[in-house]
Amino acid sequence: MDKITVDGVLLTPLKKIHHPKGDVFHGMKKSDAGFSGFGEAYFSTIHNRDTKPWKKHLEMTLNFVIPMGEIRFVIYDDREDSITKNSFFDITLGDNNYQRITIPPGVWVAFNGVGKTYNLLLNLASIEHDPNEIERKENVSDIAYSW
Repeated sequence: MDKITVDGVLLTPLKKIHHPKGDVFHGMKKSDAGFSGFGEAYFSTIHNRDTKPWKKHLEMTLNFVIPMGEIRFVIYDDREDSITKNSFFDITLGDNNYQRITIPPGVWVAFNGVGKTYNLLLNLASIEHDPNEIERKENVSDIAYSW
């Protein structure tokens, strides 16, 4: 198991159930650790070698699941009162590491497409999208990290 280096981040192994007519990919149950309510679910894609720059939700808990492809996530903790302040957590999830990552409010996240074909992300968000509760960095280089 990957050593989590940012307080509040959770990794939850998920099941893939093979069926000859189509597989089942588990995502989340309300009894799971990391579930903190339901606001919305949405899918997002990212192309191979592209990076979506840093964003920080102030209220929303993110629950990312990668059912297709592979996506590398980097999380940065700049919370003043955090025991892991100034720490990074770097993990690739997807076909070869099927887990859900739960990201609490108040930490930065950026990600890039690693899979060579289709990289699909599902977010099971705790609240509905609200553009007023997000901070963004325009460039991935705005937070110093060696990608």
